[in-house]
Amino acid sequence: MKPRRLDQLLSSLGYASRREVPQFIDDGFILVNGEPPVRPDDRVDPASVTVEGDPLEALDGLLAIFHKPVGCVCSHATNEGQTIYDLLPDRWSRRNPPVTSVGRLDRDTSGILLMTDQGSLVQRFTSPKRSVEKVYRATVDSDLDPELPDIFASGTLMLRSETTPCLPAKLEIVGPREGLLTITEGRYHQVRRMFASQGWDVLTLHRERFGPYDLAGLEPGQWRLLDLPEDA
Repeated sequence: MKPRRLDQLLSSLGYASRREVPQFIDDGFILVNGEPPVRPDDRVDPASVTVEGDPLEALDGLLAIFHKPVGCVCSHATNEGQTIYDLLPDRWSRRNPPVTSVGRLDRDTSGILLMTDQGSLVQRFTSPKRSVEKVYRATVDSDLDPELPDIFASGTLMLRSETTPCLPAKLEIVGPREGLLTITEGRYHQVRRMFASQGWDVLTLHRERFGPYDLAGLEPGQWRLLDLPEDA
């Protein structure tokens, strides 16, 4: 990795503004190869830098799994209550480019979100051409009809105010009022609207899987860094 100016490096990764770096150095927060740097504009190997004893994270780009709890929104707006960014490291929003969610889950939906600062990954995971599978566990207000999987799989299901049918989706009925739905699209409130189109209200909704990723070992509100895909 190319040497970079220390103040520019820390600013781009969200650790401190360029104006703050001198104070961070004076306070002993920053070390380079285990030693205090001399100047904020020193050119350094990024892999040699630590902040408060920890190496710099995600030097080549950030990708993470976040277990979104019910009750927070996927927004930076301050007038909508708690947001996912309130539960994630502040420095992620200060990275350049900043970290954002890959798609959204509504306030009442929990489960897996992918977070990244790589626009190419957002496109990769949301493009209809990629057919990335998302798996949702839904509980509904009345017993599910055994014919519903065939309806969802037909490729003819129309949602209100839409002009094209939903792509074929897989519904596995796992309980009288519980199903696992796999979709490859990301239309607005799609899962809730699919069930509503056939007469069911979704009471709880949880996304269990996004492409190859799941929430193994993560409690609500927790996150975990991932390796970038090799072809990212």
